[in-house]
Amino acid sequence: MKLIPIPAFVDNYIWMLHDGRRALVVDPGDSEPVLAALQDGGLTLETILVTHHHNDHTGGVDALRQATGAKVYGPALEHMPEPLTRLNDGDVIEVLGLHFEVLLVPGHTAGHIAFFGQVPSQDPVLFCGDTLFSAGCGRLFEGSPAQMLTSLTRLAALPDATRVCCAHEYTLSSLRFALAVEPDNADLQAYQAKAQVLRNQHQPTLPSSIALEKCVNPFLRTHLPSVAHAVQRQAANATDAVSVFAALRTWKDQF
Repeated sequence: MKLIPIPAFVDNYIWMLHDGRRALVVDPGDSEPVLAALQDGGLTLETILVTHHHNDHTGGVDALRQATGAKVYGPALEHMPEPLTRLNDGDVIEVLGLHFEVLLVPGHTAGHIAFFGQVPSQDPVLFCGDTLFSAGCGRLFEGSPAQMLTSLTRLAALPDATRVCCAHEYTLSSLRFALAVEPDNADLQAYQAKAQVLRNQHQPTLPSSIALEKCVNPFLRTHLPSVAHAVQRQAANATDAVSVFAALRTWKDQF
C-alpha cells in the first residue's frame, strides 16, 4: 500500500492510499488533482472517505463520484453530499481489503470523525481531518474545549507508530506557536529544523506519528507542567485540564 498526500488549494492535502490498482482518497475538496493522480498512476478510485462537512474537504466528492462510481463514507451527524454511507463511532468498514475503525472526534465540528486503519506489514494509519495537526489542532468552530480535549486524548492513545495524516500543511506555523509554549523542548527544536528543510525543498512534512506528536504537540501535552505553567502565565484562571486546554487554544487563536 502506498500513501500519498495530494496537494490542493493553498495548504490542503487530499490523502490517497492505493495498492497499484485500486485507490481510496480522504477529504477531496477538489476533484481535479485527484483525477490527475488517478490517471498518472493508472488507478481506479473505489472509495472516498470524508471526515467532516467543510467545503474544502467535500467540494470534490460529487464530481469524483460521478466520474469514478466510488463509494462515499462520511459522518452520520453532519450534512454531507448524498448519497453516502453514514458512519457512527465504533463502526468498522472494509475498503481495499483493509479495516478502518471510525472514531467520533468532535471539536472542530460537531460530528467530525477520523479513520484508523491497520495496514499489513506497515505502520497503522490515521486520517484525522482537521482534528489533529502536526504540533497543533483544529479551531473549535462547533465543539467545546472539553470535547476537543477528549478527542485529542483519544487519538493520543493510538499506537505510537501510527502515521498521522493531517489535512493541512500547517506544521511550521504550528511549531512556531509550540516553541512559544515550550521554548526549551529539544524535540520541538529538532523537529522545526527538519520541517523547515522539507518545506524549503517543497516536500510535505506529513505524515507525522503519534509518538512524535506526544513529544511536540502542546495540545497533547496540556497535562505536563511545562505546558500548564506556560498557559497559566497567559491565563491565571486556567487551573484544571479543560481550562488549561481552552486557554491554550485561545492563545493559539490570538498568536
